[in-house]
Amino acid sequence: MQPPFARSRTVLSAAAVLALAATLAACGGSGGDKSTAQAAPPAGSAAAGAAGGASPGGAAASAAPSGSPSGDSSKVSMPTGPATQLTKARDTAAGPIMMTTLAGKKSGVTGKVWIWLPPEYNDPKYANYGFPVLTLYAGGQSNGYNTWTDDQLPIQVEDEDLVKQGKAHPFIMVMPVQNLVADEKQTLDCSDIPGQPKMGTWMSQDIPDFVRANFRTLKSRDGWGLMGASTGAFCSAKMVMQHPDIYKAAVPIDGYFNPDSSFWKGHEADRLANSPDVLVSQSKADVRMLATAGGATPDEVRLVKGWVAKAAPPTKIDYYEQPGGKHLTSHFKKMIPDTLVWLTQNLDGPTAG
Repeated sequence: MQPPFARSRTVLSAAAVLALAATLAACGGSGGDKSTAQAAPPAGSAAAGAAGGASPGGAAASAAPSGSPSGDSSKVSMPTGPATQLTKARDTAAGPIMMTTLAGKKSGVTGKVWIWLPPEYNDPKYANYGFPVLTLYAGGQSNGYNTWTDDQLPIQVEDEDLVKQGKAHPFIMVMPVQNLVADEKQTLDCSDIPGQPKMGTWMSQDIPDFVRANFRTLKSRDGWGLMGASTGAFCSAKMVMQHPDIYKAAVPIDGYFNPDSSFWKGHEADRLANSPDVLVSQSKADVRMLATAGGATPDEVRLVKGWVAKAAPPTKIDYYEQPGGKHLTSHFKKMIPDTLVWLTQNLDGPTAG
């Protein structure tokens, strides 16, 4: 059995909303070979929800699965270039995961980013289609690794299986590191902490810019989502509320919501401005979230339910509690299909340009 995620968090208040859940904490690395490839060439080339016991996939839908993309050129963003050199990190049954080291022009931060393109992306039938983008944040320190890139969380294979069943969109998946060193005391909280590397700008500006430069995407935020577990849940919840112009939906899994980096010392106002616990009741972000907790972890359940209960319109949050769920990577793995279905229901699918 995998050990639970070690990092402790402050428990918040309690309350309730829907009824759902899932779990995880993720730490680990992944290797890869040295074969290289360029990113996709430019166009033309090959609020709480209502109470109940529904599954995440049963939440209110705003978009249906898209095996046959719609056609609307005004919604598609073709690659602007220049194309980035990508190195293959590993193969999966659903195609290779590529990687690059991104030097952010706006943030000055340099870090690793992994990319997975669904098989449909390179299908000639989809040559002029823009695809929805899902950014995935790992648990733990995520310095030089992202657990969404290895066999612990095979989300790429799960997505392709669901696409074939007509239950999920084929997502472009983007998996960035979250910290520049492995020391837990030097975590950057996915934020621009005064005097520290601008990780918040790297994530919210440089990474989307990189994706738009290299891949066929959707112009609207309706095709951009986030998901993360544990520490990654904090990041996804924060990012979607701070940048509703970029992202429409997020799935924070087994999260905490209070920034706790030691670097915030002496910068309390900035810390609170980057706190999902504060943002959830004060934000005017018109976004959707699915927040999950493991049913076998009472403190986590109280924390997440309390946070969900603070949501104020137009922010809407569904809550899912996984029966018997614990803060384990293996438990979160079971939730991947439901979270992809929920994201599909709340984000636009591939669209023709």
